[in-house]
Amino acid sequence: MFIRNTWYVAAWSQEVEDKALFARTITGIPVLLFREEGGSVVALEDRCCHRGAPLSVGRREGDCVRCLYHGLKFDRDGTCVEAPAQQRIPPQAKVRSFPVVERHRWIWIWMGDPSLADPDAIPDTHWLDDPQWRSLPGYIHYDVNYLLICDNLLDFSHLPFVHPTTLGGPEDYAKVQPKVERIEGGVRITRWTLNTDAPPFAAAVKDWPGKVDRWNIYDFTIPAILRMDSGMAPVGTGAQDGARVDAAEFRGCQALTPETEHSTHYFFGHPHNFAVDQPEVTRAIHQAVVDAFDEDRDIITAQQKNLVLDPSFKMMPFGIDAALTQFRWAVDQRLQDEKKQTSPVTQGA
Repeated sequence: MFIRNTWYVAAWSQEVEDKALFARTITGIPVLLFREEGGSVVALEDRCCHRGAPLSVGRREGDCVRCLYHGLKFDRDGTCVEAPAQQRIPPQAKVRSFPVVERHRWIWIWMGDPSLADPDAIPDTHWLDDPQWRSLPGYIHYDVNYLLICDNLLDFSHLPFVHPTTLGGPEDYAKVQPKVERIEGGVRITRWTLNTDAPPFAAAVKDWPGKVDRWNIYDFTIPAILRMDSGMAPVGTGAQDGARVDAAEFRGCQALTPETEHSTHYFFGHPHNFAVDQPEVTRAIHQAVVDAFDEDRDIITAQQKNLVLDPSFKMMPFGIDAALTQFRWAVDQRLQDEKKQTSPVTQGA
């Protein structure tokens, strides 16, 4: 089951090119994305209402798309406007359309009730295109359920063990108990590691006089959006009190979008606000993040294979799982709420 009434990231802006048809499955639903002549993004169900053929293997005709199985043509709203050899088009000949918003290099899609799609509810990720910050677009495909990836992102104590040569740093990082707070639709996690070594990816792009004070402060909210203030500053320069003296600062933006129950789209950017005129620094940071996320995928995929072998296996909770537990509770509550809203009793009321 997936939460429907929420905004998911469907694609990076550059993935949906002019004149092209772009297909991606989201929450088990095939979706077609394309740009109108004016540049606005359109999202339709990628399944012709006639025989279920994918519209994405059809062709663009102006701001419409024609199915190349039997020739039905649909407009931006999903209405069939032409059907060869049909004098009358049935009024129900439509494909579903989805609300979409393009903002800060991400294309967001609403998979639920269109009347509830409030663009103001889209999380702020302005660092992705803020001229004071630099980053490159990232995407990874996972063959696992998105909640296992959420678990990974909600407990950074794995960093020194899974990412010793990239994002990790020394194992003292794992010994710090983070502060976990419940917020609207998710959790906020605050972790400070003082007087520690800079992690390899940061040491590679900035000279440090010695040890650093390191922070990771992030909100993780439904459906699975991470927005993080992270970085490090020379030890004892007041970072924990709000001073960012000679610091390396980052604003991580990550979004998990379920493809199916067993696969996930992972979008990410890791903007930095230092050395913004040095593209080689941006490339180095991005590559370190890509390498680290590949490491995550390796261990999580191995975990998934192990779990499948014994469906009765119960994970043993530890104190470090507080954020995981609270986020999964928030997801379960939202799913239950949506189920109640769409129940036969509610519909008939």
